[in-house]
Amino acid sequence: MPRTDLLLADPRLADAERRLGRVLVKAAVARAQQRARDGRIAPDEVADAAVAELPARAAALTPVINATGVLVHTNLGRAPLSAAAVDALVAAAGYCDVEFDLASGARARRGAGALGALARAVPAAGAVAVVNNNAAALVLAATALSGPDADEIVISRGELIEIGDRFRLPDLLVSTGARLREVGTTNRTALEDYAAATSPRTAFILKVHPSNFRIEGFTAAVTVADLAGLGPPVVFDVGSGLLAPHPLLPDEPSAAGALRDGAALVTASGDKLLGGPQAGLLLGRDDLVRRLTRHPLARALRVDKLTLAALEATLAGPVPPVAAALAAGPASVLERAERVVAGLVAAGLDATVTAAKAAVGGGGAPGVELDSFAVSLPESLTVPLRTGEPAAVGRIESGRLLLDLRSVPPEDDEALLTAVLAAAVAARDHGLGGPACR
Repeated sequence: MPRTDLLLADPRLADAERRLGRVLVKAAVARAQQRARDGRIAPDEVADAAVAELPARAAALTPVINATGVLVHTNLGRAPLSAAAVDALVAAAGYCDVEFDLASGARARRGAGALGALARAVPAAGAVAVVNNNAAALVLAATALSGPDADEIVISRGELIEIGDRFRLPDLLVSTGARLREVGTTNRTALEDYAAATSPRTAFILKVHPSNFRIEGFTAAVTVADLAGLGPPVVFDVGSGLLAPHPLLPDEPSAAGALRDGAALVTASGDKLLGGPQAGLLLGRDDLVRRLTRHPLARALRVDKLTLAALEATLAGPVPPVAAALAAGPASVLERAERVVAGLVAAGLDATVTAAKAAVGGGGAPGVELDSFAVSLPESLTVPLRTGEPAAVGRIESGRLLLDLRSVPPEDDEALLTAVLAAAVAARDHGLGGPACR
């Protein structure tokens, strides 16, 4: 049996140790040695076996081609970062001037570049701040704006929402010590309901965009502009991170629109329609934002240098992938799907182009369907494709696997084609290849 120290000296394993760390490499060697002891491989095959099972990365997270047609897929990491944001993130990974002025040699405002980019993106905001997600933004607002003499948050019953993984907004707000004054009903709330509940104990009026569902029919809601006339500050959780109105999403509120209509403070997510890293954006009146950022809780909710770098590059750099996917014309998606299918058919696979409907996802623009096109494949390729290298995830419709190209960046088309070809080979090797071929 080859000794462990000699195996670790193998140039391939030594290089892997530099990339992956000694623990992962040594564990792979130990498993290969055990296979040799069990007689499943020969002793002189141990090094090769150890190399073959090494992971590509030290982290368990696996890059995935998102072909589901859901542009902001929460289970797949929400918004993919732009190349500019990735470059900024890598540059900030080492020592950087996150809180240091290189010119003067003195301490500087933390994340000044990202905050400046956010302020420029929404000029209507008197001040801006960034915390680690939108829930954190609401927690900070509820904590910092409430006090012993004004601890009530007025909110419509129709906006006491629950999102994924049993996260309930009212539970979050109550956990801060604030009291909720629920007004109206699930489907109808009037301005008079808010006015009757407003008192000197009102810390603020909270309006929440119910971004992951729609109520239709006999409904009524109150606008931010009307609420702003009641006196207490209006905090509007727009949720999806849309900074300015978008022509394809007329019913999706934006930060700029909410501030224009009189909201004192707007909260939003950075990793949804904005297309950046996970972050909670706070935009609004200078006195309120300053009050939030000076609260002790703000320190616990602040973002790291990597988030600041990626956020700044998203705001100041080229169009991020989510925005590009949203704006993509159906004709361009069709052309790409036809090219991918042509490559698959040439290899003998059962592949066709089919019309499809994509979605924004991430709790944004519920009910909005985006015209798209998908590569239609046999369902038998689903698991081999999902577990392949690169991994790709689609959706099943009418017994076929659809790979919707609206959610796939154009530069990944070739990788997707390669992934499908590899999945077809894997399916064949496991006895599933028949249906995959013509």
